[in-house]
Amino acid sequence: MKIPQHLIDKYNVAAPRYTSYPTVPYWNIENFDEEEWRKSVSLSFKESNDRDGISLYIHLPFCESLCTYCGCNTRITKNHRVEEPYIKAVLMEWAMYVNTFESKPVIREIHLGGGTPTFFKPEHLAILINGILNSSTIHPQAEFSFEAHPANTTVDHLQVLYNLGFRRISLGIQDFDPRVQFIINRIQSFELVKLVTQQARRIGYTSVNFDLIYGLPLQTINGLKDTIAQVAKLMPDRIAFYSYAHVPWIKPGQRRFTENDLPDANEKRALYECGRELFTALGYHEIGMDHFALPTDSLYLAEQNGTLHRNFMGYTHQYTQLMIGLGVSSISDSWYAFAQNVKKVEEYLQLVNAGQLPVFKGHMLTADDLSIRRHILNIMCNGKTCWNLHNETSEAFLEGLERMRQFEQDGLVELNSWCITVTPMGKRFLRNICMALDARLWADKPTTQLFSMTG
Repeated sequence: MKIPQHLIDKYNVAAPRYTSYPTVPYWNIENFDEEEWRKSVSLSFKESNDRDGISLYIHLPFCESLCTYCGCNTRITKNHRVEEPYIKAVLMEWAMYVNTFESKPVIREIHLGGGTPTFFKPEHLAILINGILNSSTIHPQAEFSFEAHPANTTVDHLQVLYNLGFRRISLGIQDFDPRVQFIINRIQSFELVKLVTQQARRIGYTSVNFDLIYGLPLQTINGLKDTIAQVAKLMPDRIAFYSYAHVPWIKPGQRRFTENDLPDANEKRALYECGRELFTALGYHEIGMDHFALPTDSLYLAEQNGTLHRNFMGYTHQYTQLMIGLGVSSISDSWYAFAQNVKKVEEYLQLVNAGQLPVFKGHMLTADDLSIRRHILNIMCNGKTCWNLHNETSEAFLEGLERMRQFEQDGLVELNSWCITVTPMGKRFLRNICMALDARLWADKPTTQLFSMTG
């Protein structure tokens, strides 16, 4: 489906990715209280642990070199002596949460992110995961996953994590074009990616994900076509096709290149459309926003049966009400509140070793927040949200419905008195559609760019 150019131009604006609502820049951090945060965790655990289990995101921030496109919280070092004290601190932080639970936690989901989780030696990752699991029960439908850099992921990494229950691996590839790899300082050959992919499948991993990015410096349509042709030789189970977010005022490493090296808005949209067309031709199905999956993958199956979920880790087929983030800069979500850990490794270690929970900011959700959050989550995951006006007491949500009229006029949503349904064309503008409901953003429009562009 060809998108009219006037809609592309109209909606090419800075917008949140809505892995949460409210988004982090709109958290009411002045009213955040650590004790109230602990109470919200206890409440959520009590309500959901026996039914759904809980999710864990563990941030492992270390990398041996800086990828200049990266927007993650990282620490660049070749000193591997940082591994043991960091893992010890993460396990201490986990123990603080376990002590607030009234029963043994049921682990539904673990995701190791970074940074580069495979920076850590396999034996240290084993200490970390065993330390988590020794105080927990594993949910019968649990899924454990980790992010991996093909350049330093060994067979030992794959085997040790498989033995611990990991079945999904996400390989950060971004692009196979040598010019692009050089300017973003992410060098890895197709043969290396092929080797790691084949090793993972041979060991028994049931889901292999490739991360690709469009809009990178020096990226071209022909280069992207070549990249996807090589991806097609390996046919990962799912593909995350992310839009590059150029935020050099936040990530100075991105100053290695300039806006002149980046595709313009029309070129970037063409890159996305090219990727989407090629993935579809290969048999992948578009899932929510930025994701493509084969019909056999759990992400596709979740979308089909209406159980797709989205949290700070992105899209997942696992729904949990409570997600605990461990490690520096991690964000936790109790459904009723958010909390983020401190962002510097030294401060994190100092606080945890002193027996203090390392959170430094957060947000307690109001009744309006909870209402809008539910609707945004439904749109991001299911392309539809419904309500009962007799029970919908949120004035902020009703105001958002009025802003939705322009999307109806542009053919991006269908509206009636009880539902918003995203049209096939509207699926390309999910962030914009959700932004119409974002009461906090409309009440305090940013005067500087807080989010990446949608184009």
